Amino acid sequence: MPHPSLAQTITYILSELLQLYFWLVIISAILSWIQPSPYSPIYPVVNFVYAVTDPVFDFVREHMPVVFGGIDLSPMVVIVVIWFLQIWLLPTLGNLLTPGIGFG
Repeated sequence: MPHPSLAQTITYILSELLQLYFWLVIISAILSWIQPSPYSPIYPVVNFVYAVTDPVFDFVREHMPVVFGGIDLSPMVVIVVIWFLQIWLLPTLGNLLTPGIGFG
């Protein structure tokens, strides 16, 4: 069984990290609706999720009008960007970095 190339390994790791971040965005959106109590035993996890996702949401909010009718759509924008990166950019990057594959 041949070993994966460095490009395949990097692409796989980036894909898995994006998938993990996708789930953190989903969890963050759900938590924003639930708003758990600061006295809840899961609050350290809630703080971690917000600490990881809020900087990206803030960046999106600063550069795009994503609040419509009081609903913040920045998690949806982040999900679309993750989808784009997984569907198009990562395979393209993997193909460009894999030796022996021509450009057509």
